[in-house]
Amino acid sequence: MWALWVITVLFLTAGSVGEGWAEDAIGARPLLTIAHKDLHTILPPDCHILIDPHSIEQFLDALDGNPPDWGLVYGHGHHDLGHDERLFTLNRERDAKRAGNPALTQLITFVWFGELSRYDADAGGFRVALGPKLTPTRWGVVRFKYENLPGDLLAKASATMRSEFEQRLAQGESFYMTVAMTGRLIPDESIVYDFSHDQEGLGVIMPVVKVERLDYLLTNK
Repeated sequence: MWALWVITVLFLTAGSVGEGWAEDAIGARPLLTIAHKDLHTILPPDCHILIDPHSIEQFLDALDGNPPDWGLVYGHGHHDLGHDERLFTLNRERDAKRAGNPALTQLITFVWFGELSRYDADAGGFRVALGPKLTPTRWGVVRFKYENLPGDLLAKASATMRSEFEQRLAQGESFYMTVAMTGRLIPDESIVYDFSHDQEGLGVIMPVVKVERLDYLLTNK
């Protein structure tokens, strides 16, 4: 079970939901019951959906051309005196090389895991817990990072759905979600290369995204 974190509450503010959202309103979204394959139907037509290894690899190919030589960068491991310096150099060289790349400005969607917490009557929705999704690729393990999510995340449901979920949560049942995050890479720190803390020598790639939109997709009902 992946670790859950960022459990918070959102007090809704007035205003329409769209491209002009205030940052503190991004986290309040309806709870959808569509399948992953239908995600494109609710997103802008120019959005690149990066939720499987192949699509992520294509995006990284467009950004950085080819994966790093992780063995060369890692050297003799964490105790290698040149390990940190080589990793630092890799990040700086890649940052400079991708400057001006059109892929930097593409609208992209990635996903994290989510779980419904208790219903908050004052806020008008269920609290949301988040956990990162790790995707193995030929580049290494990809873990998308978000830059600017509000501290409070809230999933809104119909009255009928809310009553059913409250009862089932009270009985100890869990409700899992896919949290789709849409935005663009941060220009100055768009991709961070690092090594796994759990597996020696395993490369980790972390695209850093400024989130403009969230969508909550219920995984089980």
